[in-house]
Amino acid sequence: MNTALRRYAEIRKIPGLTSLLLVGVVARLGTGMTPLSLLLLVEGATGRYAYASLAVGLYALAGVSMSPVIGRLADRLGPSPVLLGAAFAHGAALTVLALTAGGSSAFPVICTMAATAGASYPPLTPAIRGACNRLTEPRTGWGGLRGTALAADTALYEFVFVVGPLLVGVFGVVATPAVAIAAAAGVTLAGTTVMACGAVMRAQRPHPSHVRTSGLGPLRLSGFAVLLGCVGALGVGFGAVSVAVPAYATERSVHDSTGLAGLLLAVWGLGSGLGGLWYGAWPPRSPLSRQLAWLLGGVSLSLAALAVMPDPTALGLALALGGGVIAPCLTVYISLVGRIVPPSMLTEAHTWIATVPVAANAVGGATAGAIVDGPGGVTWAFVMAGTVVAIAAVTAAWPSGPIIRADSEAEEATSAGATGDTSRPCDQL
Repeated sequence: MNTALRRYAEIRKIPGLTSLLLVGVVARLGTGMTPLSLLLLVEGATGRYAYASLAVGLYALAGVSMSPVIGRLADRLGPSPVLLGAAFAHGAALTVLALTAGGSSAFPVICTMAATAGASYPPLTPAIRGACNRLTEPRTGWGGLRGTALAADTALYEFVFVVGPLLVGVFGVVATPAVAIAAAAGVTLAGTTVMACGAVMRAQRPHPSHVRTSGLGPLRLSGFAVLLGCVGALGVGFGAVSVAVPAYATERSVHDSTGLAGLLLAVWGLGSGLGGLWYGAWPPRSPLSRQLAWLLGGVSLSLAALAVMPDPTALGLALALGGGVIAPCLTVYISLVGRIVPPSMLTEAHTWIATVPVAANAVGGATAGAIVDGPGGVTWAFVMAGTVVAIAAVTAAWPSGPIIRADSEAEEATSAGATGDTSRPCDQL
């Protein structure tokens, strides 16, 4: 226990890291509020989860379409101006959505503004993770704490999905989902502004022009592309669960399904956050690629197990226990990105890693939305979620696959750097 606490005490000494992580929680709180608020807003207006999932899907797909472009701009211009511009555009779109949600043409307006809000979401998570990588570069003397720093960010980020759904549940009782969306706009704008104006973000300078990313950028790295596919599979699974759990709550709770859904999703996030803190304190010594395969397998089993839970109490317990492997899995694939992607395209790579799951989440949510409207649909939605992630686990475990090869090549490059050979073939991409 003392060793574990010592690692977290050490990362507090990294200049600027603590304030960055804490402000990052506030700035990203809207991530845990907006999708559920939007889902409940449209379901309440139309009475159909299929329509609600469509609106959430438009929000997510618009985000994944534009976020890599925004991430590349952040690599070239520096993160601060890009974060500020996106935050104001995103906040304005959510505000208009909240103000017009009750009109006679509410659904078309919601879909339009949801897409606009998704397209303009600031690249908060990529910027934070890129900053964590830069603050723990070997030349800083903090390189040995990179895994713990990323685990801390992942665990804190998971608590966004605890507090966010709980707040939506509170707004569902005392106000409306539209008010929750407006609140999400406010916290995103305020938190992003503070972060963008902070010393850590302002200290990051654009990369030299001769290493600027062009074309497909990090997507040309086979290891990264396959890793991105595994991350997308996780997103599909999580999206399916995020729709199946509210549908489960609607089936089992007559008076307060919104509150029950928020509580169940919050318990899921709490389990993930605690699992992330555990992983940061006692990180395994096995290769990251091997850890990824085992953790994806654990996530798959935890999602499939939800299909056989007989009541909300059992489902909540299964979500809490299963959530314990989620944040460690996220930490591992984020760490892999830092190992296999050149610094000149790191923010863009983290943008792909942050936004592809959002789009995949939309696909999983839309699919689950269609499934849960049918007989026994909630059970089949959970089974579908576990199956998709199981395929990703098998892909990551492939002995001669791109992920394992990329991890091995990164290890060789690290060893060569320690002996003075710092060349990296992928630096010229």
